[in-house]
Amino acid sequence: MQADLKTFSALGVYGLNAVTCVVAEIPGKVSRIEPLSPALVRDQIEVLAGNFPIAAIKTGLLCSAKIITAVAQAIVDLAPNIPLVVDPVFVATTGDVLLKDEAIEICEKELFPRATLVTPNLDEAARLLAAKIPDEQRMAEAAQALAHKYGTSVLLKGGHLAGEHAVDVLFTGGDFIKLTARFVRSVATHGTGCTYSAAIAAGLASGLSLKDAVGRAKKFVTASIEQRFRWKSLSGEHLDALNHRPNERVD
Repeated sequence: MQADLKTFSALGVYGLNAVTCVVAEIPGKVSRIEPLSPALVRDQIEVLAGNFPIAAIKTGLLCSAKIITAVAQAIVDLAPNIPLVVDPVFVATTGDVLLKDEAIEICEKELFPRATLVTPNLDEAARLLAAKIPDEQRMAEAAQALAHKYGTSVLLKGGHLAGEHAVDVLFTGGDFIKLTARFVRSVATHGTGCTYSAAIAAGLASGLSLKDAVGRAKKFVTASIEQRFRWKSLSGEHLDALNHRPNERVD
Protein backbone atom coordinates (compact mmCIF):
# COMPACT_ATOMS: atom_id res chain seq x y z
CA MET A 1 0.00 0.00 0.00
CA GLN A 2 2.82 2.40 0.86
CA ALA A 3 4.65 1.46 -2.34
CA ASP A 4 1.48 2.13 -4.33
CA LEU A 5 0.97 5.60 -2.89
CA LYS A 6 4.62 6.58 -3.34
CA THR A 7 4.52 5.40 -6.95
CA PHE A 8 1.30 7.27 -7.72
CA SER A 9 2.75 10.49 -6.28
CA ALA A 10 6.02 10.09 -8.18
CA LEU A 11 4.13 9.63 -11.45
CA GLY A 12 1.77 12.55 -10.95
CA VAL A 13 -1.54 10.90 -10.05
CA TYR A 14 -3.52 11.03 -6.81
CA GLY A 15 -3.72 7.65 -5.09
CA LEU A 16 -6.51 6.20 -2.96
CA ASN A 17 -6.37 3.00 -0.90
CA ALA A 18 -8.94 0.47 0.25
CA VAL A 19 -7.15 -1.65 2.86
CA THR A 20 -7.83 -5.41 2.72
CA CYS A 21 -5.43 -6.63 5.40
CA VAL A 22 -2.66 -5.56 7.74
CA VAL A 23 0.73 -7.17 7.16
CA ALA A 24 3.78 -7.30 9.43
CA GLU A 25 6.79 -7.67 7.15
CA ILE A 26 10.25 -6.48 6.25
CA PRO A 27 12.33 -7.29 3.15
CA GLY A 28 12.76 -11.06 3.13
CA LYS A 29 10.21 -11.85 5.85
CA VAL A 30 6.41 -11.93 6.18
CA SER A 31 5.66 -12.24 9.89
CA ARG A 32 1.87 -11.99 10.14
CA ILE A 33 -1.23 -11.14 8.08
CA GLU A 34 -4.63 -10.21 9.46
CA PRO A 35 -7.57 -9.59 7.09
CA LEU A 36 -10.24 -6.94 7.49
CA SER A 37 -13.88 -7.89 7.12
CA PRO A 38 -15.22 -8.10 3.54
CA ALA A 39 -17.99 -5.65 4.48
CA LEU A 40 -15.44 -3.04 5.57
CA VAL A 41 -13.43 -3.54 2.37
CA ARG A 42 -16.60 -3.01 0.32
CA ASP A 43 -17.48 0.13 2.32
CA GLN A 44 -14.03 1.61 1.68
CA ILE A 45 -14.36 1.09 -2.07
CA GLU A 46 -17.91 2.42 -2.12
CA VAL A 47 -17.12 5.65 -0.30
CA LEU A 48 -14.07 6.32 -2.48
CA ALA A 49 -15.89 5.57 -5.73
CA GLY A 50 -18.73 7.84 -4.67
CA ASN A 51 -16.53 10.83 -3.92
CA PHE A 52 -13.52 10.76 -6.26
CA PRO A 53 -13.15 10.65 -10.07
CA ILE A 54 -11.38 7.31 -10.43
CA ALA A 55 -9.39 6.86 -13.65
CA ALA A 56 -7.79 3.44 -13.02
CA ILE A 57 -7.82 0.66 -10.42
CA LYS A 58 -5.20 -1.82 -9.28
CA THR A 59 -5.49 -4.66 -6.81
CA GLY A 60 -2.79 -6.21 -4.67
CA LEU A 61 -2.94 -8.63 -1.75
CA LEU A 62 -6.62 -9.52 -1.32
CA CYS A 63 -6.02 -12.04 1.44
CA SER A 64 -9.14 -14.28 1.29
CA ALA A 65 -11.82 -15.67 -1.00
CA LYS A 66 -14.53 -13.56 0.62
CA ILE A 67 -12.53 -10.34 0.21
CA ILE A 68 -11.81 -11.17 -3.45
CA THR A 69 -15.54 -11.65 -4.06
CA ALA A 70 -16.31 -8.36 -2.29
CA VAL A 71 -13.74 -6.47 -4.35
CA ALA A 72 -14.81 -8.02 -7.66
CA GLN A 73 -18.48 -7.26 -6.98
CA ALA A 74 -17.71 -3.70 -5.91
CA ILE A 75 -15.84 -3.12 -9.17
CA VAL A 76 -18.78 -4.47 -11.16
CA ASP A 77 -21.27 -2.32 -9.23
CA LEU A 78 -19.28 0.90 -8.92
CA ALA A 79 -16.59 1.07 -11.61
CA PRO A 80 -17.27 -1.48 -14.36
CA ASN A 81 -15.65 0.42 -17.24
CA ILE A 82 -12.50 1.68 -15.53
CA PRO A 83 -9.11 0.13 -16.46
CA LEU A 84 -8.20 -2.56 -13.93
CA VAL A 85 -4.69 -3.88 -13.23
CA VAL A 86 -4.69 -7.08 -11.17
CA ASP A 87 -1.45 -7.93 -9.39
CA PRO A 88 -2.23 -11.50 -8.27
CA VAL A 89 -0.27 -11.49 -5.03
CA PHE A 90 -0.24 -15.23 -4.36
CA VAL A 91 3.44 -15.87 -3.73
CA ALA A 92 5.86 -13.34 -2.22
CA THR A 93 9.43 -12.92 -3.48
CA THR A 94 10.45 -14.72 -0.26
CA GLY A 95 8.46 -17.78 -1.40
CA ASP A 96 5.76 -17.23 1.22
CA VAL A 97 2.33 -18.39 0.00
CA LEU A 98 -0.11 -15.56 0.65
CA LEU A 99 -3.41 -16.98 -0.66
CA LYS A 100 -5.08 -20.34 -0.15
CA ASP A 101 -6.14 -22.47 -3.12
CA GLU A 102 -9.82 -21.56 -2.69
CA ALA A 103 -9.01 -17.85 -2.84
CA ILE A 104 -6.86 -18.31 -5.96
CA GLU A 105 -9.72 -20.11 -7.70
CA ILE A 106 -12.13 -17.28 -6.85
CA CYS A 107 -9.62 -14.78 -8.18
CA GLU A 108 -9.41 -16.71 -11.45
CA LYS A 109 -13.19 -16.84 -11.83
CA GLU A 110 -14.28 -13.43 -10.57
CA LEU A 111 -11.41 -11.00 -10.97
CA PHE A 112 -9.06 -12.00 -13.81
CA PRO A 113 -11.72 -11.96 -16.56
CA ARG A 114 -12.58 -8.35 -15.64
CA ALA A 115 -8.97 -7.15 -15.72
CA THR A 116 -7.35 -4.94 -18.32
CA LEU A 117 -4.02 -6.52 -17.35
CA VAL A 118 -2.88 -9.30 -15.00
CA THR A 119 0.74 -9.14 -13.75
CA PRO A 120 1.87 -12.48 -12.29
CA ASN A 121 5.43 -13.32 -11.33
CA LEU A 122 6.92 -16.64 -12.43
CA ASP A 123 5.87 -18.53 -9.29
CA GLU A 124 2.30 -17.27 -9.60
CA ALA A 125 2.13 -18.11 -13.30
CA ALA A 126 3.49 -21.60 -12.59
CA ARG A 127 0.75 -22.09 -10.00
CA LEU A 128 -1.96 -20.91 -12.40
CA LEU A 129 -0.74 -23.16 -15.23
CA ALA A 130 0.48 -26.09 -13.12
CA ALA A 131 3.71 -25.99 -15.11
CA LYS A 132 7.31 -24.89 -14.58
CA ILE A 133 8.60 -21.82 -16.45
CA PRO A 134 12.38 -22.24 -16.64
CA ASP A 135 13.34 -19.89 -19.47
CA GLU A 136 12.30 -17.02 -21.75
CA GLN A 137 10.76 -19.28 -24.37
CA ARG A 138 8.49 -20.87 -21.79
CA MET A 139 7.72 -17.40 -20.44
CA ALA A 140 6.32 -16.32 -23.81
CA GLU A 141 4.26 -19.51 -24.05
CA ALA A 142 2.98 -19.05 -20.50
CA ALA A 143 1.98 -15.42 -21.05
CA GLN A 144 0.00 -16.39 -24.13
CA ALA A 145 -1.63 -19.33 -22.35
CA LEU A 146 -2.69 -17.15 -19.43
CA ALA A 147 -4.05 -14.47 -21.74
CA HIS A 148 -6.17 -17.02 -23.59
CA LYS A 149 -7.28 -18.70 -20.36
CA TYR A 150 -8.60 -15.50 -18.77
CA GLY A 151 -9.41 -13.39 -21.82
CA THR A 152 -7.15 -10.50 -20.84
CA SER A 153 -3.68 -9.06 -21.42
CA VAL A 154 -0.86 -10.53 -19.34
CA LEU A 155 2.47 -9.13 -18.17
CA LEU A 156 4.59 -12.05 -16.98
CA LYS A 157 7.42 -10.80 -14.78
CA GLY A 158 10.67 -12.72 -15.12
CA GLY A 159 12.71 -11.22 -12.32
CA HIS A 160 13.14 -14.65 -10.69
CA LEU A 161 14.98 -16.08 -13.71
CA ALA A 162 18.75 -16.36 -13.55
CA GLY A 163 20.68 -14.19 -15.99
CA GLU A 164 22.19 -10.79 -16.63
CA HIS A 165 18.87 -9.15 -17.48
CA ALA A 166 15.44 -8.86 -15.88
CA VAL A 167 13.11 -9.88 -18.70
CA ASP A 168 9.34 -9.47 -18.70
CA VAL A 169 6.88 -10.53 -21.41
CA LEU A 170 3.72 -8.60 -22.28
CA PHE A 171 1.11 -10.44 -24.34
CA THR A 172 -1.69 -8.18 -25.50
CA GLY A 173 -3.90 -8.13 -28.56
CA GLY A 174 -2.12 -11.17 -29.97
CA ASP A 175 1.29 -9.46 -29.81
CA PHE A 176 4.37 -10.20 -27.70
CA ILE A 177 6.47 -7.38 -26.29
CA LYS A 178 9.73 -8.22 -24.52
CA LEU A 179 10.87 -5.75 -21.87
CA THR A 180 14.48 -6.00 -20.76
CA ALA A 181 16.54 -4.19 -18.12
CA ARG A 182 19.84 -4.84 -16.40
CA PHE A 183 19.38 -7.27 -13.50
CA VAL A 184 20.37 -5.59 -10.24
CA ARG A 185 21.97 -8.13 -7.93
CA SER A 186 22.28 -8.32 -4.14
CA VAL A 187 19.01 -6.49 -3.53
CA ALA A 188 16.80 -7.27 -0.52
CA THR A 189 13.75 -5.13 -1.28
CA HIS A 190 10.07 -5.88 -1.17
CA GLY A 191 7.30 -4.06 -3.00
CA THR A 192 8.78 -4.28 -6.50
CA GLY A 193 5.70 -5.99 -7.90
CA CYS A 194 3.43 -3.48 -6.17
CA THR A 195 5.47 -0.61 -7.58
CA TYR A 196 5.40 -2.09 -11.08
CA SER A 197 1.62 -2.63 -11.18
CA ALA A 198 0.94 0.73 -9.53
CA ALA A 199 3.10 2.46 -12.14
CA ILE A 200 1.11 0.75 -14.90
CA ALA A 201 -2.16 1.86 -13.31
CA ALA A 202 -0.81 5.41 -13.04
CA GLY A 203 -0.01 5.35 -16.77
CA LEU A 204 -3.49 4.14 -17.67
CA ALA A 205 -5.04 6.79 -15.41
CA SER A 206 -2.97 9.41 -17.24
CA GLY A 207 -4.29 8.29 -20.62
CA LEU A 208 -1.36 6.19 -21.83
CA SER A 209 -1.99 3.10 -23.92
CA LEU A 210 -1.41 -0.22 -22.20
CA LYS A 211 1.86 -0.79 -24.08
CA ASP A 212 3.16 2.68 -23.24
CA ALA A 213 2.04 2.38 -19.60
CA VAL A 214 3.88 -0.93 -19.21
CA GLY A 215 7.01 0.38 -20.95
CA ARG A 216 7.18 3.44 -18.72
CA ALA A 217 6.50 1.36 -15.62
CA LYS A 218 9.38 -1.00 -16.47
CA LYS A 219 11.79 1.95 -16.66
CA PHE A 220 10.39 3.37 -13.43
CA VAL A 221 10.70 0.21 -11.34
CA THR A 222 14.20 -0.46 -12.73
CA ALA A 223 15.33 3.06 -11.79
CA SER A 224 13.74 2.67 -8.35
CA ILE A 225 15.73 -0.51 -7.73
CA GLU A 226 19.00 0.92 -9.08
CA GLN A 227 18.67 4.03 -6.89
CA ARG A 228 17.38 2.20 -3.82
CA PHE A 229 18.03 3.22 -0.24
CA ARG A 230 20.19 0.79 1.75
CA TRP A 231 20.80 0.42 5.47
CA LYS A 232 21.93 -2.08 8.10
CA SER A 233 19.20 -3.36 10.41
CA LEU A 234 19.59 -3.80 14.17
CA SER A 235 20.02 -7.54 13.55
CA GLY A 236 22.95 -6.85 11.25
CA GLU A 237 21.18 -7.58 7.97
CA HIS A 238 21.55 -5.27 4.98
CA LEU A 239 18.11 -4.12 3.81
CA ASP A 240 16.97 -2.10 0.81
CA ALA A 241 13.98 0.17 0.17
CA LEU A 242 12.84 1.28 -3.25
CA ASN A 243 13.41 4.91 -4.11
CA HIS A 244 10.09 5.97 -5.63
CA ARG A 245 11.42 9.33 -6.80
CA PRO A 246 14.23 8.32 -9.18
CA ASN A 247 16.32 11.09 -10.72
CA GLU A 248 16.11 9.42 -14.12
CA ARG A 249 13.25 10.63 -16.30
CA VAL A 250 10.77 7.90 -17.14
CA ASP A 251 8.25 9.76 -19.29
